[in-house]
Amino acid sequence: MKKLVFIVSIALSTMVFAQKSEKKMGPPPGNALVGDVYGSVISAKAEKKAISPEKLDKKLAQSKKIENIAVKGKVTDVCDKKGCWLTLETENNEKFFVKMKDYGFFVPTALIGKNVVLEGNAETKIISVDEQKHYAEDAKKSQQEIDAITKPQEEIRFVASGIKVVN
Repeated sequence: MKKLVFIVSIALSTMVFAQKSEKKMGPPPGNALVGDVYGSVISAKAEKKAISPEKLDKKLAQSKKIENIAVKGKVTDVCDKKGCWLTLETENNEKFFVKMKDYGFFVPTALIGKNVVLEGNAETKIISVDEQKHYAEDAKKSQQEIDAITKPQEEIRFVASGIKVVN
């Protein structure tokens, strides 16, 4: 009888823990204040050498992939479901997509409108229709905008190992 009670209590506590962890969805809390870091620490050297998204675009025109680069720009959107991606605005009002390395960290939605330095790898990549639609749904685009996505698109993809909020 004691074994049965013990087994049942473990099963119930496991179920309660699983339900609580499922409800924990959503981006992490936080105000994204200047100096806040998400993921790996951004070195002072990388912060000083950070290039603009426009310069990154020019570098990628020469080489389709660049590793260990720092880019500074303004965040325009953050995944509302988990904080697992963001978009960065370029000087000519275009945007590029940023994922977190190995899905290893997430960012708060308070990052929208803030200037950041990203450190990581960048590449030009062809994005499938399905993937574009997935991210459009995450961004809560209208069904009309989602349905308008009908062909693969080449765009800059950045995989950030670290993100720092800056002035």
